[in-house]
This record gives sequence, C-alpha cells and structure tokens, in this order.
Amino acid sequence: MSGTVLLRVADALASVTLSNPGKLNAMSRHMWQELRAAFEQIQGDGSVRCVVVSGENGNLCAGGDISEYAGFRFEAASLRDFHENDVWPALQAMLDCDVPIVAQVAGNCMGAGMEIASCCDIRLAAMSARFGAPIARLGFPMAPREAALVAREAGLGVARQMLFEAAIFSAIELKASGFLSHVLADAELATVVHTRALRIATLAPQAARMNKQTLRALLSQTDAETRSDPANDASYAYANSAEHREGIGAFLDKRKPNF
Repeated sequence: MSGTVLLRVADALASVTLSNPGKLNAMSRHMWQELRAAFEQIQGDGSVRCVVVSGENGNLCAGGDISEYAGFRFEAASLRDFHENDVWPALQAMLDCDVPIVAQVAGNCMGAGMEIASCCDIRLAAMSARFGAPIARLGFPMAPREAALVAREAGLGVARQMLFEAAIFSAIELKASGFLSHVLADAELATVVHTRALRIATLAPQAARMNKQTLRALLSQTDAETRSDPANDASYAYANSAEHREGIGAFLDKRKPNF
C-alpha cells in the first residue's frame, strides 16, 4: 500500500492533497479509495464552502502507480473492478460534491491527474505545469467514462492528441483550450489559489451548492448517451493482450516498448 490522500478542513476551506513520495503523487488503488472517502466526507460537512485539490512536492499527479499494475491489469474482471469500483467512484464522488472545487495544478498532471483535475470546477496552473495522458506508451486505452470526462473538460481535440499521440501540453496551451482558467508564475500559484478559495468561501454557500446541482443536471442530460454499462460491454477485454503486457512491462523494465 503506497501513497495517501490528505484531507484538512479549517475555516470553511477543505484541502485535499495527493501524496505519493518518490512517485510524483501517482495514484495507487488505496489513494483512489481515500479520495472517494475524502469527498464523501466533504459532501456531508455543511461547514465547508470551498475545496482545494493539490499535490505534494511540486506535482499534482503523474498518473497511476504503475508498480501495482501487474497485480490486476492483465485479467478483464480485475481490471474492470479497478476502474469501476476504485477509480470511477472516486471521480464520481468529486463530481457529486456540491461544494466548489478549485484545482491547484503544479508540475505533472498526467493520466489520473487529468481525470482528477477534470472533476474540479476551476483550474489554476503554474506556468511550468505539464498535461497529458500518454498511456499509448503503456499499451492500453483510457476507460470509457474517464475518457468521456477528460474529453468533455479538455476538449475532444486535446483528448485525441493526448490519447493517440501521447502528446504533452503546456499550461499556456490548455489555457487556450479552456481547460484552465488561469496560468500563474510557479511561485504565485499557491497564494493565488488560496485567495480565490477564500473569495468563494465568503459568498453565499447555498447559492453555490444550488448552482453546482443545476450545472450537474445539465451535464447529466448531455452525457446520457455516452454512458455504458461496464458489466455488459467489452471495454476491458484487452486486459490479457500482448500489447498491454508489453507496454507495462517495458515501463517497469525501463526500456522502450516493442509494439
């Protein structure tokens, strides 16, 4: 078990911090479970008026913790269980949260980091932040609901480049795409995020919650046709494929994959 998600609540502000030292805050299964628990706790806490999501030591999140992957990724049922019972419930808990969420994006925001940032309402980034989902190098696709989430928030064109080309984007590029609201000097990011979170916290909390509910209802209507039943589709049939095994094996062996 590696990594943790830290939740702190003080003065109407909640901070959710991703921490996986030495792995650029890559998300482990345990961290996905803790992320879900953190947002379920926030949702039930009427004192919280704004949430800030960030990562420790200069990175938001570099993706998934690949050191765990061999334990569950190569069999369709366990792979489905990971995405549908660990990852998506955590993302759904963020999407269901009625409190405004501000993302403080520094350093790497890759894969799982993009998905977590996509669940936030307002996203601010450091000038040096980097964005992508280069899982094509690892031999597997993004899970359907996760891909739909990223495409909706970052834009379909950006998502295509991330997934097909393993493209990495700068903060300036994702500001232009509309994914980010502001790009700031690295040294200013934390201060500006805190100031904006405090501003949100001083405004009407009931109105904020009702606005989130309204916007969520609108999105659920437009997303209805993109949803699939994970128990009945073939989204995870690639689990035991040679390409999947080669991509992850090459990463762990620190060599170039041979697809």
